[in-house]
Amino acid sequence: MNSADTPVEVGVSIPRGDDIGRPQLERWLDAVAGVGLDHVFTADHVSFRGGLGMDGLIQMAYVLGANDELKACVGVYLLALRHPTAVARQLSTLSELAPGRLVFGVGVGGEDRSEMWSVGVDPASRGRRTDEYLEVVRLLATGEAVSYEGEFVNLDGVAVRPAPEPRVPIVVGGRSDAAVRRAALLGEGWLASWCSANRFASALADVSQTAAAAGRKVERWIHGMQLWVGVGDDVATAKRRVGPAMEAFYGVPFGAFERYTPAGTPADIAQFLAPYRDAGAAMFNLTPIAGSAQEGVEAIGEVKRLLAQG
Repeated sequence: MNSADTPVEVGVSIPRGDDIGRPQLERWLDAVAGVGLDHVFTADHVSFRGGLGMDGLIQMAYVLGANDELKACVGVYLLALRHPTAVARQLSTLSELAPGRLVFGVGVGGEDRSEMWSVGVDPASRGRRTDEYLEVVRLLATGEAVSYEGEFVNLDGVAVRPAPEPRVPIVVGGRSDAAVRRAALLGEGWLASWCSANRFASALADVSQTAAAAGRKVERWIHGMQLWVGVGDDVATAKRRVGPAMEAFYGVPFGAFERYTPAGTPADIAQFLAPYRDAGAAMFNLTPIAGSAQEGVEAIGEVKRLLAQG
């Protein structure tokens, strides 16, 4: 469980849309900081469903440069699609420019298998690649010369310097038992989505036990939940907003997500999230679907205030 001296951090996803250019985004970032939120986050794709997507680390580099107050989180980066040495360099550079302000979320992806093939990655290998690439990124983050011989990576005395200081925390996204184990062995936290509070609590216990059995000691676990939320004056209005948005993005009926998608007023949303907070969530990544981007930011700011009240 979270203690009183480790408040939950709450962040929002960068809004999408043709009308979100640089001036609008910078005003939006100021609004996010102004309501007391902690961070912004973004997804990551190379070529998703016909070419859509965004490079999560590049987008967060812009955020970190555009606003000095906010932290940034990639939720989640498709590490299997990039060479880990290049990713280690990106993390080192971002750490130099904005030390302590980035959380690096990693996932295996696979919702669009053609995205994997677009960079020559067999989708069947994405889990093994992610494990191996995470191990290499962690080794390179020490700043020491690394020699490594794996299934997908071979390094001979490669170093990436300077080592990030403080170290960039890695959280592992995914719903599967494999993701939970990956978080325990190769991350500083599990970034969950679409699961019950009971499943969340049991998975955190599994992470702790697996890490201890492997001899890992993590100074501070950063477990979190990443969810879409519907914002409205009542639950019905909020669901009418968030449902179509999720169906358009994922291409499946809203019913597949509804039980794990808080909707309604900030009080409704905070009430939904409280059991996850009590189970040990240190971070919430929320994608608000509201009447406007500003309305969404203000609502999530109120959600944070309510969660902090206990």
